[in-house]
Amino acid sequence: QLTMSLNSSTLLSEENSQGPRRNTECLESLELQTPSSFQDNPLQQLQLASQEVLEKAKKSGRSKCPRCSSSRMFYCYTCFVPVETVPTKEIPTVKLPLKIDIIKHPNETDGKSTAVHAKLLAPDDVTIYKYPCIPEYEEKRHEIALIFPGPNSISVKDIAFHLQKYTKKGVHDNDDDCSREPFLKQAKIEPKEEKNLNECSSSNRSEGTRLKKIIFIDSTWNQTNKIITDERLQGLLQIELKTRKTCFWRHQKGKPDTYLSTIEAIYYFLVDYHQEILKEKYKGQYDNLLFFFSFMYTLIKNAKCCAGKE
Repeated sequence: QLTMSLNSSTLLSEENSQGPRRNTECLESLELQTPSSFQDNPLQQLQLASQEVLEKAKKSGRSKCPRCSSSRMFYCYTCFVPVETVPTKEIPTVKLPLKIDIIKHPNETDGKSTAVHAKLLAPDDVTIYKYPCIPEYEEKRHEIALIFPGPNSISVKDIAFHLQKYTKKGVHDNDDDCSREPFLKQAKIEPKEEKNLNECSSSNRSEGTRLKKIIFIDSTWNQTNKIITDERLQGLLQIELKTRKTCFWRHQKGKPDTYLSTIEAIYYFLVDYHQEILKEKYKGQYDNLLFFFSFMYTLIKNAKCCAGKE
């Protein structure tokens, strides 16, 4: 049984198709379904930048996108930029330890996805592609992984071990000179020099199996099959997140609470990657990826409370 969704719309039941179209400006609509996790606020411990700019923008109402002039709340989900009432300099920027590609289904409603949050907050490390216009990953499969559940999916902590089998012959061709020639063919060296060469070789082997890019799919669950079966994604290492629970307000009734929105999946993957692979203590480095998400979560929670719907 699949235990995790990779996008925000998977969590949204299409039972609302009869009503007005709702988008990321879900703040204007309060009939959204409330997940059980709303009983508390698991996001309150995040180390976030000041959200005062969002508070002011909320009071001002919808504003124009500086690029396309469309009326939006907080940001434009088609141009991936904040609106005029949200100065870019007041939005936090997150530096990620690897690059992220988000593959978006062409029929996915732009405004329903949280994928844009990642592009807004980590613009230098996140790229959003609209399927079928996606990169060729074949030549780089030894350094790329796909977040997707399945029988062959692995956990984050096992990434390094499994990437080794994807390392292609010649991956070290551009490595430093100390690893280009087998030790047996090198001239006799002193013990101290030998130690340095071994360290260099070990470092290069590690570099050769280091994850450099992660791919996320952004589509409804019913639309995912078309993307995941694309030949360009075949053979990639697949990773599954199994232990996290969603706080997404569009949670679909009857679905496991481990079905995550796109921005949640990105955030939780990075936290696990930081601890399990980089072996560093997590100190909130990626918390601001949930800058918009946490604000909307609290806003909708409070609105429901005021409306007597909790």
